[in-house]
Amino acid sequence: MIDEIDIRILEILQQNARTANAEIARQVGMAPSAILERIRKLEERGVIQGYAARINPEAYGLGLTAYVFVRADERAGAPMTADRMAEFPEVQEVHHVAGEDCFLAKVRVANPRALGELLQKKFGAIETIRSTRSTIVLDTVKESGVLPRPARGDEDA
Repeated sequence: MIDEIDIRILEILQQNARTANAEIARQVGMAPSAILERIRKLEERGVIQGYAARINPEAYGLGLTAYVFVRADERAGAPMTADRMAEFPEVQEVHHVAGEDCFLAKVRVANPRALGELLQKKFGAIETIRSTRSTIVLDTVKESGVLPRPARGDEDA
């Protein structure tokens, strides 16, 4: 169960995962040792799944973001296509979706030519993929991994 203190700790860590335990303790009004224990338990339970640096994709040479809709020939719930797509480093997200398509993948590559190569050489090598449709991002207004505060009653999710 996630209580109000855990939610506050998670909000602080989402804003800056490098926030010192002493600072979190000060903001929450608890001892640093209690904060350390709560964070450890949140990690053990899989609520906190990891810590990562956010890197500017353009500065990293990956200026093109695209969403690729994928239709596949595999029975519903079979993970083979999704698992194979998830292996490619260019693929940041893979979602099983409802509707005409089976999967939605978010990819980051250097340019349109690199997107074409990803689709032809890597996605094309997956025998279950029947077709793809790509939407190229022109400008990103907001991109965040920060989750909103749960609505009342959802705290024990």
